[in-house]
Amino acid sequence: MNPDILAINERVKEESRFTETIVGEMGKVIVGQRLLVERLLIGLLCNGHILIEGVPGLAKTLSVRTLAGIVDLKFQRIQFTPDLLPADLIGTMIYQQHNGQFVARKGPLFANIILADEINRAPAKVQSALLEAMQEHQVTIGEQTFPLPEPFLVLATQNPIEQEGTYPLPEAQIDRFMLKLKITYPSKKEERAILDRMGDGHVPPAQTVIRPEDIVQARAVVGNIYIDDKIKEYIVDLVFATREPRSYGLEDLTKHIEYGASPRATLYLAQAARAHAFLRHRGHVIPDDVKSVGFDVLRHRVIVTYEAEAEELTSEDIIRKVFDSVEAP
Repeated sequence: MNPDILAINERVKEESRFTETIVGEMGKVIVGQRLLVERLLIGLLCNGHILIEGVPGLAKTLSVRTLAGIVDLKFQRIQFTPDLLPADLIGTMIYQQHNGQFVARKGPLFANIILADEINRAPAKVQSALLEAMQEHQVTIGEQTFPLPEPFLVLATQNPIEQEGTYPLPEAQIDRFMLKLKITYPSKKEERAILDRMGDGHVPPAQTVIRPEDIVQARAVVGNIYIDDKIKEYIVDLVFATREPRSYGLEDLTKHIEYGASPRATLYLAQAARAHAFLRHRGHVIPDDVKSVGFDVLRHRVIVTYEAEAEELTSEDIIRKVFDSVEAP
C-alpha cells in the first residue's frame, strides 16, 4: 500500500477513537437505532444537514439532544407550525427606548444543533429562512449579518402520516439536505429493552466526552481520507445512472425516473463515504462505504414519474436497481 495511505490510515485510527466513545454514551440512552446514531455522526463530521422521516415516538428528538450533550453543543428544538414567522427563527430588531436605537435580538437558530421538528408544517417563507441559514451559515437581521456558530447542523423531521395542513418541501430545497433517513420501529427485543430501561419514566444520563473543537479537528482528518480514482468513477457512474439509465443498460428505468440525482449527490456521496470509512477507523474508502451511505444520499434526489407511482415503485426501488447494475471496482 502507498506510504501516504498508510500514514493516513494510522492517523485516522488515532483520531477516530472518540467515535466509539460517543456511540457507547449514546447506547446508554438510546436502545438500538444504530443507523440513526451513525448517520448523525456522519452529518456532524461532514458539516451536512439531515432530514429524518419517521412516525412519532422513535426517539428522534432524544437522539439529537443526547448527541448535543455528549459533544457539549448548544441544542435548540424548534416546533414548526403553520403560524410560525421567519423572525421566530432568526430573531428581530428590538427598539430600545432609553437610547432610541434598534438592537438585534437573536432567535433560536443561533445554536450548534437545530432540531426543526415537522419542518413541513411551516409555510414556505419560514422554510426558506431556515434553508438559507443552512446554506450560508449566516443570517441577516435588519441590516446586520451574523455568522452562525460552528459546528452548525440542522436536523429536520417529517411525519409520514397526517399530511393535512402541511407544506411539502420542494425538491430544490430537499436537495440541500445531505442525507434523508427513514427511521422504523424497533424490534421486539429492543422494545422490551426500552421498557426495562425507561419504564419508570427515568431517562439515563449520558456524559460529555468531547468538545466542539474536536469535531472541527476531525472534519479536517475526514477530508484527507483517500479515495481511489476507481471509487470516484464508481460514484460518478452511480449518479449518472439515475440521469441516463439507458447508458447503463437500465432501459426500463427511463420511464420511471422524472429527474436524476444532482451534482450535490456526487459530492455528498464522496463526503459521506469518507466519514463512513472514518467511523470504521480506515484512512481509505472502499466500495462498501459508498453502498452503505448511497440510499441515504440518493433517496430524496431521485424523483419518480407518475407511471412509477402507478406501479408502486419508489425512489428506493430505483436506487436498488442502479446499485445492482453499476459494477463496483
